[in-house]
Amino acid sequence: MDLVLAAIALSVLLLAVLVLRRRYLARRLGAFDLSINKRDAASAQGWTLGLAVYRGSTLEWYRTFSLRMRPAYRFTRDAMLVDGRREPVGGEVHAIHDGHVVVATDNGTAVRQLALTPAALTGLLAWLEASPPGRSVSTVV
Repeated sequence: MDLVLAAIALSVLLLAVLVLRRRYLARRLGAFDLSINKRDAASAQGWTLGLAVYRGSTLEWYRTFSLRMRPAYRFTRDAMLVDGRREPVGGEVHAIHDGHVVVATDNGTAVRQLALTPAALTGLLAWLEASPPGRSVSTVV
């Protein structure tokens, strides 16, 4: 009986820590939902839900279901290319957040696709094109 209560208490504590971490990250200025996929193909496989935060010339990505406070990926503005936009197809509809669109990316990491809202995509494209004077502007196709 004590073991069952301890397991339940640990589960509740873990869930509370996940919720508090998400709220802490989401309260930062420039935070938005962003799912990533390391595969090129349109498939439900490989999608990972997450949250992205703009930090100067980098975009930091945090996995949704993780206790880690450091970003899993950092995308730099001058090394990121966004190409095309499409609606999710097949099982992708259930693998990513509702209302998100999918874009292909080349960014110096293993990530090949991003899924985000159309408004967040507009913000991402504006961020990519808004390099400070004297810096190269990433290609946005």
